[in-house]
Amino acid sequence: MHGLTQDVSSAGSAPDMGEIMQAIAEHKGCGTSGGSGKASCGSGAGQGDLPTEIWEKVKNHPCYSEEAHHHYARMHVAVAPACNIQCNYCNRKYDCANESRPGVVSEKLSPEQAAKKVLAVASTIPQMTVLGIAGPGDPLANPEKTFKTFELISKTAPDIKLCLSTNGLTLPDHVDTIASYNVDHVTITINMVDPEIGAKIYPWVFYKHKRYTGIDAAKILTDRQLLGLEMLTARGILTKINSVMIPGINDQHLVEVNKAVKSRGAFLHNIMPLISAPEHGTVFGLNGQRGPTAQELKALQDSCEGEMNMMRHCRQCRADAVGLLGEDRSAEFTTDKIMAMEVNYDMEGRKAYQAAVEEERVAKVAAKQEELAGLAGEMSDIKLLVAVATKGSGLINEHFGHAKEFQVYELSTAGAKFVGHRRVDLYCQGGYGEEDSLETIIRAINDCHAVFVAKIGGCPKSDLLKAGIEPVDQFAHEFIEKSAIGWFKDYLAKVNSGEIEHVARGDAAIRQGALISAA
Repeated sequence: MHGLTQDVSSAGSAPDMGEIMQAIAEHKGCGTSGGSGKASCGSGAGQGDLPTEIWEKVKNHPCYSEEAHHHYARMHVAVAPACNIQCNYCNRKYDCANESRPGVVSEKLSPEQAAKKVLAVASTIPQMTVLGIAGPGDPLANPEKTFKTFELISKTAPDIKLCLSTNGLTLPDHVDTIASYNVDHVTITINMVDPEIGAKIYPWVFYKHKRYTGIDAAKILTDRQLLGLEMLTARGILTKINSVMIPGINDQHLVEVNKAVKSRGAFLHNIMPLISAPEHGTVFGLNGQRGPTAQELKALQDSCEGEMNMMRHCRQCRADAVGLLGEDRSAEFTTDKIMAMEVNYDMEGRKAYQAAVEEERVAKVAAKQEELAGLAGEMSDIKLLVAVATKGSGLINEHFGHAKEFQVYELSTAGAKFVGHRRVDLYCQGGYGEEDSLETIIRAINDCHAVFVAKIGGCPKSDLLKAGIEPVDQFAHEFIEKSAIGWFKDYLAKVNSGEIEHVARGDAAIRQGALISAA
């Protein structure tokens, strides 16, 4: 703590918000001064696309860097049970349905238990680089527990990045403390900047010992959120904005939210689909409010991408999630197991492991660039989606029947662009294929022309082909982007020769429900 006081005391002499925004964006012609042109500093940016000080903050952060999320893990600790607002997409009996999804209820931890859990996880999973506090309530409605946890971890595991996720209601009151703990990544959930729309999302907020409802509540919330964002930007703290896309309520309005947060210095915008399954017991779930389709979500993300950097790889993680994005290893680290463990925190071993990961990343980027060179000169307006079964490391290394999600890439003559993921039910159950699961998988990737897998059985291969989705297994255990670009070159050649006709695919369904540990 004491070594960080200089950062806080010098805050008054920090550059103004516009200068900091420009410093974040101004690299390789990606400055923000040109109107609505977006900075090329998004979640998919690499080392050559960002200023050094920003790259060091995001290079191994799986939430702030799409490229890093293939290689690095995160964990959340559930030390913050209380909340100071009510959302129509949240049920207090469980974790928030949209940002710490229900499934099994999170274990509530004390700061001391959380600190030991972090050490245990980081010792077991050396690629775990980020500790976040995201609930199951709001971290800043539980400031003592939240900051005590950060204090303990910063002393015992100083190599781990600290993050928090908040609704922003009390954020302005805590920015100085956030900065003093060297928390340089903060997520704010901002679903509106118009109180009339906000009144349809938030029944009430509890602020300064008083409960407010309706438009008054939403007005207080949006004012505090935007003020907090400005204050974080002024201190050079990277801020990600989460927004839940609610069709018919804020879906069109999120374009205005996007502009508002960009103008205040937000680094990244994450537009997430509403999860509104009735069994979660939320207001939206019980009144039949639907979530967006995959096509609707992508269209909104695409329309906002012209304004600022978009995050497409969010998994709407549980408040006690552990592991790579898209996996949940929390069952390996229950409180009983953690308290019985003798933890040996080997920081040098962690550094060595992560150095090997960086070598793997360099090889992956080189392979992509080599394959991309072969697309130079190709003239085609064709854009299409493909799904990929992967366990991580940027490789096609998962059996079709074992995949709990598929990562989705958009292919064009510009290359391979990550655009999202689709959670699915396991096809293989006890050695047998589940036909009902196969139907849901096909619905989840119905907008894709192909699915890349390490291996696939004859029955699902046949059904995929009947659905118009090509199963591709010849690139098993090879790099995703290199393989996808190679496949796309062959696809264009077949279209140009008349061997196949390019046909647009239909829409796809976003799966409702929780990803829970298979343990």
